[in-house]
Amino acid sequence: MRALPEGMLGEATTLARCWRLVRRDGVVMGFTDHDRDLTVDGTVHRAATGFEAAEAEAVLGFAVGGGEVVGALVSDGIGEGDVHAGLYDGATVETRLADWSAPEHWFLLDVGTVGEVRRSDGAFTAELRGIAHRLDEVRGRLFQAACTADLGDAKCRVDLGAGGRRFDGVVATTDGRAYLTAAADMPDGRFTAGALTFTSGPNVGSAFEVKTHQRIGGSAGLTLWRSTARPIVAGHAFTVTAGCDKQLATCRDVFGNLLNFRGFPRMPGNDVLMRRVVEGEGGMDGGSLFR
Repeated sequence: MRALPEGMLGEATTLARCWRLVRRDGVVMGFTDHDRDLTVDGTVHRAATGFEAAEAEAVLGFAVGGGEVVGALVSDGIGEGDVHAGLYDGATVETRLADWSAPEHWFLLDVGTVGEVRRSDGAFTAELRGIAHRLDEVRGRLFQAACTADLGDAKCRVDLGAGGRRFDGVVATTDGRAYLTAAADMPDGRFTAGALTFTSGPNVGSAFEVKTHQRIGGSAGLTLWRSTARPIVAGHAFTVTAGCDKQLATCRDVFGNLLNFRGFPRMPGNDVLMRRVVEGEGGMDGGSLFR
């Protein structure tokens, strides 16, 4: 059990919840469920945001605790476009209990990160995950058949700026959300599973994974896996880089990068484990499958 600070032990209850949110890009925002703004620990916590606590739980051991907060999507607080663009994914949230009659008296309840964010009817519900959730994250190298590197990263080492693997274009036509075309005479499928980043317009800086790339005459038709936070308009500039299906044959034949392949294509899968032994069949005597 944790004790409250001495200044918060009065006879009357004058407590309010405050949330200090720090995005990964360094932006700091404060919110409170009180009816007026509060300055707590040097951060102004806004009241006109509709923030309120929905639920919270604490657990023993290494299980992941957390809670939820509910708020309105308002222009001077958290905008729907920013949420949709993922600007709040992984943000750090400090939950405090403060004395609204004397905000210098406050108590840190918990520190967590923003998990799933659900949106509906002009409002959002944000899941707050305790720090124990980091124990569920994959650390180190994975052993799997497909390559674990991302095309062009430090492990892959493929130069995305060479060999027509990068294209700087301008949107010619679009459905406004997840499909666009541009004048690009590129082989069909080159940018499938690649990354598209807008370099102008309201979505500038936002990156999206390409679902499919189709060659349409002298143009490229690109479909994104998810819709953009703000409308795509003809004339917006973007940069798209090639994709990879992470298979050994692609690494060898398309990119000539076999020495840096980070997968284990000969690793037996679940189908091998589930096979039954057939008398006389080779390779089922408990020895090496590759002798």
